[in-house]
Amino acid sequence: MPTCHKVLIVDDNLTNLKLMKIILSLEGYEIKTAINAQETLEIIPEFNPILILMDLQLPGMDGLELTRQIKNNAKYRDIIIIAVTAYAMPGDKKKSLDAGCDGYIPKPINPQTLPQIVAEYINY
Repeated sequence: MPTCHKVLIVDDNLTNLKLMKIILSLEGYEIKTAINAQETLEIIPEFNPILILMDLQLPGMDGLELTRQIKNNAKYRDIIIIAVTAYAMPGDKKKSLDAGCDGYIPKPINPQTLPQIVAEYINY
């Protein structure tokens, strides 16, 4: 059981958001959610997450640009960001890593493996 690590889930699909929140809450993570870049940037300073699960297809500013902004801020560059996307095309993983993401998970999310993947990144 994690020692209450803080995880921010960013996804504009409320079903995905709820699913990931439930799965990780049951594992003992403290969860906050955001549905767009503006909410994300407001939550980070107060919540101080160790890890962000970042949907790449967000309204307005996409997840890649949001990741770049977070990683370019010295206060937040150590936050682990994992891209989570349904657009698992060849080259998408490279694009997300080039933008500063630390990892990549294709959708649909596998409820059995998500907690293990998150734990591996946090404990790396």
